[in-house]
Amino acid sequence: MSGIYKDKDSDEWFFPKDSYILSETDDKGIILYVNTVFCELAGYTPEELIGEPHNILRHSDMPRAAFASLWNDVQTKGFWTGIVKNLRKDRAYYWVHATVLRKIHSDGSATYLSVRTVPNRTEVEACIPLYSEWKSKE
Repeated sequence: MSGIYKDKDSDEWFFPKDSYILSETDDKGIILYVNTVFCELAGYTPEELIGEPHNILRHSDMPRAAFASLWNDVQTKGFWTGIVKNLRKDRAYYWVHATVLRKIHSDGSATYLSVRTVPNRTEVEACIPLYSEWKSKE
C-alpha cells in the first residue's frame, strides 16, 4: 500500500495528502466504480465493493443527520462537501474530506461521484464532539 498506513496507537488509518479517493454510485447508492486508493484505504478489493451499497463504509460514529444533510444538498444544489468518518473492512476507520457531485445523464438517470481527500486535522477534531452530540440526539 503506497503511503497508506495505520496509526500505531489507535485504529485510525491515514493516506497521502496528494491522493484522491474516488467512487461513483447509482441513484440508489450502489457502488459502480472505485479507484485503487479507495480500495487500499477501505481494505476491500474492487470486486467486494462494486455492486454493494456505499453505506458499507458508514461508521457508527457518523450521525444520520450528517447524511441527511448530504443528500438534501446533493438533491437541491447538486453537490455536498464535508468531513466523514468511514469504516474499513477490518472495523478500523479513516477520516476524509468528501465532495459529492450529482450527474444527470441524458436519459434522466443520476449518478453520484464522490471525491475524497485528506481532511484538515482541525476540522476532524471539531467534528468529533459535534458528531457525538448529534448521535446522542438520535
